[in-house]
Amino acid sequence: MKLFSSFVKELKIASRGFYFYIEIFMALLILAIFLFAVPDNFSSKTTEYLYLDMPSAASEVYLETIQEETIDGQVESVTLDIDEQEKEGVLYTTEDTEFYILNSQEDARYMAEEEQEISAIIAMNDDGTLDYTYYLQGYESDKYKNLLEILHVEPNENVQEIVDNQEVIALSTNVETLSDKESILPTVLVFNGALMGLFIIAAYIFLDRQEGVIKAYAVTPSPVWQYLMSKIGVLMVTTLVSSYLVVIPLMQLQPDYLLMLVLLVTTAFFASSLGLLIASFYSNIMQAFGGLYVIMMLMIVPSVAFFIPSWNPAWVSFIPSYPMMEGFRSILLGNNDWPYVLTVSGIFLVVGSALFALSNYRYKKTLLG
Repeated sequence: MKLFSSFVKELKIASRGFYFYIEIFMALLILAIFLFAVPDNFSSKTTEYLYLDMPSAASEVYLETIQEETIDGQVESVTLDIDEQEKEGVLYTTEDTEFYILNSQEDARYMAEEEQEISAIIAMNDDGTLDYTYYLQGYESDKYKNLLEILHVEPNENVQEIVDNQEVIALSTNVETLSDKESILPTVLVFNGALMGLFIIAAYIFLDRQEGVIKAYAVTPSPVWQYLMSKIGVLMVTTLVSSYLVVIPLMQLQPDYLLMLVLLVTTAFFASSLGLLIASFYSNIMQAFGGLYVIMMLMIVPSVAFFIPSWNPAWVSFIPSYPMMEGFRSILLGNNDWPYVLTVSGIFLVVGSALFALSNYRYKKTLLG
């Protein structure tokens, strides 16, 4: 009962302060962005700038071939800003690419050198074959360069025939996926919930030190762990409210909200305990900022692997935010992968408990500091 009354007291105090509403405001802001600004799936179209260095008759045949691949056969006249001049061009839009046809070789070179765009010159040799000149930026991989060298060796019809005859075996045919918008949510849940809690709980501690609350608490008969746990309880409440505020309007009934509750509580407990431990080594938020910044930057690294599967070294999986994001993705999919989520939650609970015990030991010694 003492712990509950301490938690209620801390919740009332926190509700009068600024930090309590940061996560709520961020959740509302994120929800508004997702509802009104983020599309369900992002466009992956590339933009290419081409100059056709060939007779007009051959150019017309080439452009007719591109037009056959365009959406509804549409061709659009456009005005491009090239070297501080407005120049006319033609736009062909296919499902994957936007082709801008330029009027000179100099314009194509300018778009590559100054605008860092994909640019090429397609010329016709005396024997009627096409010659492709690509302008590269210098950071392309050897694999990409080799692909450009062999891309036009074989006619497209032969390449397409080889692709069509290639046997493809699906290892799984019942794979559930999230839309591009929904795929961002696991990262949002980790950073707006658990990792924001890491920073905010440290801010709470330093604010109490500054206002003399901790010194006053030190002379009361209540144990230190109750004071720390009540702070964690406040962060758990704000994490749960802000997370459900974002997820429910976007995902409706698809996620397993009970599993989500378990993972949110355990990850918030882990992050808050880590924040308490870090704060115990510093006297104010400015001193602690460097340590908090390093930890949060480290936690951001797995998000790169999360969105770029081709870059996923084994060591990234040992960073706590990685299993957090994987757990939330599983929950949002609603695929009933409760063994993984409960295992991850159990690990965060155990590690969080160890961090909390260490924090309690530290604060017993430094509470008046």
